[in-house]
Amino acid sequence: MATIEDVARLAGLSRTTVSRVINNHPYVSEEKRQTVRSAMEQLGYVPNSIAQRLRTQTNETVAVLIPRLSNPFFSHLVDAMEDIAALYRFQLIICQTKSGKEREILYLDWLKTRQIGGVIFASSENDWQDIKRYQQYGPILFCNEYPPGTEAPIIHLDQLQGGYMGTQHLIERGHTKIGYCYSGRQNTNIRDRFKGLKLALKDHGLSIKEDWIFKDAYDTKDGGRIYYEIMALKDRPTAVFTGSDEVALGIIAEARRNGTHVPKELAVLGFDDQPIAGLMDPGISTVYQPVKDIGKMAMELMIQLIRGGHPVQQITELPLHLIVRAST
Repeated sequence: MATIEDVARLAGLSRTTVSRVINNHPYVSEEKRQTVRSAMEQLGYVPNSIAQRLRTQTNETVAVLIPRLSNPFFSHLVDAMEDIAALYRFQLIICQTKSGKEREILYLDWLKTRQIGGVIFASSENDWQDIKRYQQYGPILFCNEYPPGTEAPIIHLDQLQGGYMGTQHLIERGHTKIGYCYSGRQNTNIRDRFKGLKLALKDHGLSIKEDWIFKDAYDTKDGGRIYYEIMALKDRPTAVFTGSDEVALGIIAEARRNGTHVPKELAVLGFDDQPIAGLMDPGISTVYQPVKDIGKMAMELMIQLIRGGHPVQQITELPLHLIVRAST
């Protein structure tokens, strides 16, 4: 473990100067402060006062990392976590990463400096090897999404099953030309869901054309764009399996504006079963994700870990089910 002497040596400054920077002494130049902070970061140095608290105190504050709170899936997930946190008198900090690697590392640094007691990743952009080194400072777990090779507790849904059952439903409705939307990120959720789709197609002697795969599908605006991309194709799909109800909503809204009948001319299948899915006209057929269950289980496990417990199971997988409405 690095010492204050190691920091002073790397920074090329005296131990007294390093100590003054650590203790926020006013009479130190900004240049020297930056030099010391850079050396501390390179060495992974944690001041003794912080290290001592790390050994002797339980920080009952949990950070949950989400890409954006405006997505109803993540807002419902956080709401469920908050219920459990309040029950155990824990605090929850919501950290919007906006799918940025740098922001994820920033929040992990809070764990390193003991500003938080644990981190729950609801989505992740960094590779596991970049996250793994922070485990020494406190518990980390993943719910919903996780990077390949993760060696931390995982609570997630059977996305391969979800991709398969959604595609199977469209095939049973008579569709042989099925399009697919995804966000463009390469996390395990997206890969597994797409595997499920391709497996269902293969089981029925079908395949998907490259032109029928639409990426960068995050919200209603993207759904609207994808509608026009579909309509511009000479050989276009008769059904589209979207990555979220928001994208499905955007496609359906543009279809209605342009006189395209859903589902006769274009069937649309969502994912999540957000409240809007049942309020739309037509209602959105979708793959239901038990988001509340994921949130509660994740927070309960995190509280156990912060209090010194160990996960009974490394990976917890919850099932999905299909909800059929008028859009298919």
